[in-house]
Amino acid sequence: MLSGTDSNGSGHAAAQRHLCVVTPYVPSLTETFIRDHIEHLPADVTLVHGWRPAIGDQNVLPLSAIAYFKALRLLTRSDLVKEQTTAYLKVFRQRKIDAILAEYGETGVQVMESARQSKLPLIVHFHGYDASVASVLEEHRETYPRMFSIASAIVAVSRAMQRKLIELGAPPHKVHYNPYGVDCSRFGGAKPGNAPPLFLAVGRFTEKKSPQTTIAAFARVFKVNPDARLRLVGDGPLLEQCKQMAASLDLNNAITFLGGQNHEVVEQEMKAARCFVQHSVIAPSGDCEGTPVSIIEAGATGLPVIATRHAGIPDVVVEAKTGFLVDEHDEAQMAVEMTRIAGNAALAGELGEAARTHIARDFSKEKSLAKLWALIEMCIANKNGTEAH
Repeated sequence: MLSGTDSNGSGHAAAQRHLCVVTPYVPSLTETFIRDHIEHLPADVTLVHGWRPAIGDQNVLPLSAIAYFKALRLLTRSDLVKEQTTAYLKVFRQRKIDAILAEYGETGVQVMESARQSKLPLIVHFHGYDASVASVLEEHRETYPRMFSIASAIVAVSRAMQRKLIELGAPPHKVHYNPYGVDCSRFGGAKPGNAPPLFLAVGRFTEKKSPQTTIAAFARVFKVNPDARLRLVGDGPLLEQCKQMAASLDLNNAITFLGGQNHEVVEQEMKAARCFVQHSVIAPSGDCEGTPVSIIEAGATGLPVIATRHAGIPDVVVEAKTGFLVDEHDEAQMAVEMTRIAGNAALAGELGEAARTHIARDFSKEKSLAKLWALIEMCIANKNGTEAH
């Protein structure tokens, strides 16, 4: 891991911090934001994952210890908490941990007792569903407030999430806004002013992405501009339904479903497009976005974005300057904005150039990581200061 620098940024080596990142599972390749925390924060990072805490493919507690906890009361909820807490405390002690970063609110609940007992600063990073899905909020109606009281800081990736966490009982002074950032050096090269009227959507085919609305809006665009095309990257439970919808609208020659693709393919698709589209909505379960990384990546590539006034999207897309926003489920207005871009390549070019500048300034990976690390350091300093007194 990277070594630390002193607080004034002079680059002189500081004593390396030992950070424990706790996740519900080993982060997937698509969870770039969590992987960045593990791989690029300037600390010696220990990743502990799973409901039965593990490092790599090894449980933290030996089988004999797990058997002991099973023998107590066959893993009731309280016994599971005891086992988890014992495991976390072992890691904190052996790895000389200075702070704990819990990815997702539910993980914060899982690790909060060990943070309390160890008196280590706990930073809980919310990401989306954990602050929105009704069943999750009901399950943690009592444990979230306790976790908020134990945690040193709570991280929200959008202004909307920040407000929601405060509504749920998090003390306002503990809730810090820090959106995701992307590696802007990896993106760029889009020339929407020279591209054909090609729209691109990237994301899983789930209720909160509402891909059916994007397709329905595009159908309206196609009637006005038969040269328009829509390409969709991703898979998910609604994929087959969306393919059937496209066929029923006689759009098979205008819409291409690419399935799940790697980062390299997505980057090439973005470079070839005129505009990025995403019609995110609040799902019936309450699930909503945090701040969609694909929208940040599209802007970093130099694409204008047409999306919804949903979750963290208005933080990223500046209306009429880097793209256009519509209300959730407003298929007609989505079509109006898409038709505008389909018929005006010069406008797409102007918006895309502004988007690239905006993302590089406010949503870079470097800025996001620096802000998160400064918060972690502040929590460590505050804890140490409190203990000193």
